[in-house]
Amino acid sequence: MLPDQDRYYRLDLKPDVIKTEKVKYTRNDVHHWSPDRIFAEDDLYTTRWGQISNTDIEKFFFGQLDNATPEAVEYFSGLAPGRDASEKAFKTLLPYMSVQKLRTPKGLADLAERTNSNDANMTLLLLQRVQNLFCAVWTEAVWQIADAGDSRTKFIISDHPVTVYNRACPPLSKSCIGHNDPDIRLNASHTYFPLSLNKVLILTNLSWVRDPYQNEMRSRPNPGFFRDTIFSFLAIQTGRVLSEDEVLQINLITKRRAFRYIAAAEKEWLYPERRVSTDNWRKLGDGYLLMPEPRLIHMGGEIIVGYRGGGSDAFSEYGQKPWEKGYKDEDRSKRETEMLYRFQAEWAMKRGAQFTARNDEFSGRLVEDSPEMMEEHRKILRKYSRK
Repeated sequence: MLPDQDRYYRLDLKPDVIKTEKVKYTRNDVHHWSPDRIFAEDDLYTTRWGQISNTDIEKFFFGQLDNATPEAVEYFSGLAPGRDASEKAFKTLLPYMSVQKLRTPKGLADLAERTNSNDANMTLLLLQRVQNLFCAVWTEAVWQIADAGDSRTKFIISDHPVTVYNRACPPLSKSCIGHNDPDIRLNASHTYFPLSLNKVLILTNLSWVRDPYQNEMRSRPNPGFFRDTIFSFLAIQTGRVLSEDEVLQINLITKRRAFRYIAAAEKEWLYPERRVSTDNWRKLGDGYLLMPEPRLIHMGGEIIVGYRGGGSDAFSEYGQKPWEKGYKDEDRSKRETEMLYRFQAEWAMKRGAQFTARNDEFSGRLVEDSPEMMEEHRKILRKYSRK
């Protein structure tokens, strides 16, 4: 919230209609309430067995995670090049986001449908078993932390705060309506989570950054959920400064993908559609609103680990082990190399010579393309314009 603020503005996107014998009216859709009332729902995590009610899931399962997460959020909010990697923060934030995506009314409805569960108790028990469902895929994504510090408008939140955006899957499309989010494993799916008023964590599938000209709704390589994988802090992108319009566009996505409620520190922020430059789902940010800086992306990415006392392990950039199909895929690598160079050229022409972000793989400072490199980008784009 803003400094000294103790109440938030909440917008009900589906206010109840009250009918009596004499009148019919719609409840107020905007409320100015304290945080503990904004998205509260009684007994959402209470299990019932006959006459016995149990709240242990909320107290001991969610409670421990909720108590540990603010420190991790603070770490990633302040992340900058050169800062020491925090394994603790990573291993706290990622499971928290996974659980947060599952435990909302929208998430629970989706989980129940996908598992054919018509019993709330069973759905809650299943949630605990699959709590890390999304962690491996998110670990292998390209991470960027973007900043709204220069924007008058700040980030809003929703009753489903881990938001998934796929430009080919608008909210009213058959596969993305109601409680259905786009699958995070689809090439063009971005996942984002506001860390504060000014900072947002955006996770983008590597396959999409390398080739944003492919089928958006096709699955990324190695889409399995429950498996070991590895993460590199060096590749986290920071320093991207969002414009006012980019923040409005992100808030528009948050609003469109909410289940029923959104909330904001300022009432005006509840209505991004009033000032945003476009509400065309495919054309937000010219189709690349949530994309990281592609010039910080490189081919390869295999990681080999050696252990004290002997032994080793290896992962491809998509998490495959050496004996698994796809660990070395020359055809994919050739295609992705060509498309990555094309996308880097397109991005440079749109955004300019200076990179829009930085990471520790590129010395931690903002890099700028040389005039010779910019001319090379132009040559690449001319080749595709002729095609």
